[in-house]
Amino acid sequence: MVKEELYITVPSVFRCPISLDVMKSPVSLCTGVTYDRSSIQKWLESGHDTCPATMQVLPSKDFIPNLTLHRLINLWIQSSTLRPGSNSPRLLPATPPAISEVQAKLLMEKVERESCDDSLSKVAEFVSCCEENRKFVARFDGFVEVIAGVLKRKCVEIKALETAVRILDLILSENGVTEGLNKLILKSNQESKFLSAIVLILQHGSLNSKIKSVRVLDSLALDSESKRRISDSQDLISILLQLLKTNNNGSLNDAVTSILTTISITRSIRSRLIENGIVEILSNSLTEKSLKLLATLSTCSEGRSAISSEPKCAAAIVEKLLKMSKRGTEDAVTVLWSTCCLNKEEKVKEAVVKGNGVTKILVIMQREGEGNVKMMCRDLVKALRAVCKDWCLGSYETKTTHIRPC
Repeated sequence: MVKEELYITVPSVFRCPISLDVMKSPVSLCTGVTYDRSSIQKWLESGHDTCPATMQVLPSKDFIPNLTLHRLINLWIQSSTLRPGSNSPRLLPATPPAISEVQAKLLMEKVERESCDDSLSKVAEFVSCCEENRKFVARFDGFVEVIAGVLKRKCVEIKALETAVRILDLILSENGVTEGLNKLILKSNQESKFLSAIVLILQHGSLNSKIKSVRVLDSLALDSESKRRISDSQDLISILLQLLKTNNNGSLNDAVTSILTTISITRSIRSRLIENGIVEILSNSLTEKSLKLLATLSTCSEGRSAISSEPKCAAAIVEKLLKMSKRGTEDAVTVLWSTCCLNKEEKVKEAVVKGNGVTKILVIMQREGEGNVKMMCRDLVKALRAVCKDWCLGSYETKTTHIRPC
């Protein structure tokens, strides 16, 4: 039997300005601001001589128990009726928690000092609440550096790494974040530590964390130098290929295929993917993302040969024709054109004809305006003419603007 949870709105005055948790032992400084005893003690013991909320210099570091607030909190907790089977109410704010710059700085200091998941989770909760919060932290000086720093440290728990990736994924779309991350990680010769953390998440993290980590990585590949640095990680490429082979989740496979397409800018990385059976893997579950990678691989002779040698590939592509977006159709035609017209592979031509590919190519040619896709379609019709035994294409003029049945 599933236990039900009770969600209770927490009055903001009951939360500690430092930890943002309900105060267990509220105490007040001479400035009049109340904190949870454990939080303010840590603050003062770390060498600070100011009030965290007001930043006033403290003439005295003594604090006194706020007995009135303590009683109010206890009464409030007692009045929170527990449902049968629940151990305690789950305390959630009714609205996104607002934090000041001081509170944000305190959290950042704690994350930078300890890299603990507890502090990171508070940041993640705040960031995930709304767009306004994401803009706030993206503009906050040093925020991105601190979160990225978690992924560059040694001996950090996997849960903390996952939370750091989750935070970065949430703010990627904010202005300047991806560029800042790129400089912090890939342009500072510290990519090996960061990539090691990504590999660790891909090996041991949750499904959502794997998707987010690949997405973050893909966003950092802004230029050829960044792409080369990512592709130089042997462990990363190996685990990405392994995920494609063994994983059945469409979102993760699309994310992995996307990053592999992004970094496949050199012949060496394309050759490595081909050697590791990427064409067969993609042919088993063909998507538009897969076609984009196949189109990239078809730009080299090894790629065209591998595609031609994979029995299922051409048939799977033909089956997808007329069922994809404009971009997907362009990639599909590119792959067929590369194998049929550049490599002139007879078995690929036969697979295209057998799958009724000629008709589909003619339809695509009909609806396309002048451009590369239409030109490739014309070349394909010419190349397939000799193979197509059951079609009267001998006198077909490729500039014809209609499809004429035999």
